[in-house]
Amino acid sequence: MTDRTIADGGASAPMVLAEHVSKSFGSNEVLKDISLEVRRGEVLCLVGPSGSGKSTFLRCINHLERVSSGRLSVDGRLVGYREVGDRLHEMHPKDIAKQRRDIGMVFQRFNLFPHMTAVENVMEAPVQVKGVSRAQAKARALELLARVGLADRADYYPAHLSGGQQQRVAIARALAMDPKLMLFDEPTSALDPELVGEVLDVMKGLAKDGMTMIVVTHEMGFAREVADTLVFMDGGVVVESGDPREVLANPRHERTKAFLSKVL
Repeated sequence: MTDRTIADGGASAPMVLAEHVSKSFGSNEVLKDISLEVRRGEVLCLVGPSGSGKSTFLRCINHLERVSSGRLSVDGRLVGYREVGDRLHEMHPKDIAKQRRDIGMVFQRFNLFPHMTAVENVMEAPVQVKGVSRAQAKARALELLARVGLADRADYYPAHLSGGQQQRVAIARALAMDPKLMLFDEPTSALDPELVGEVLDVMKGLAKDGMTMIVVTHEMGFAREVADTLVFMDGGVVVESGDPREVLANPRHERTKAFLSKVL
């Protein structure tokens, strides 16, 4: 049994390729025939009303949710499945966990370990999952905390950090695994308005450095400035996609126009 790879493989393969992806929870079809791709180094922003399937799609990308039909590939390899003949077989949980090492995910809530300092939170996965030495992991964690503007907060516990600072620690923690893809699920939605900018600035820096990113967001200014592609989802389908500036300025579909009229 071998992982299915994109035919041309290598650097020419999309970092993320969704082919006719659907997802149902019982009789509720949350994703309906989603097909899209994200090239290496690109930033794709997913926007749309609550319940449109954006977060579910993100969770399918790293197999936190199983797709009901279709295929999802990351870096040329099927996520969560092996293909034998014409049939897909779900991979062993250990193999799925290995795939997830390459995919960083930042949630709305920070989910930091409250009994660990910022630097300990960032160190934990490289030590426990990759077997990195504590000294090496700490040095890398301090680098990453400096990168997100928190060099002076390394020894603070989450309870003594603001929401924006906690989210930046969460980003550093995801980066500590050296992912090839970063997924952000409304990373600023739980923050007070004055703290949003500090998190978006870190994300802009990642984009500038060439990190491939898929971002579920309501921050249209960020999407306009940073994204290569803007995808508007509603009712589990991709209604419209394209250059963010074009979509935001001249949406083609009435559903897109109605949504943007409420958020811009």
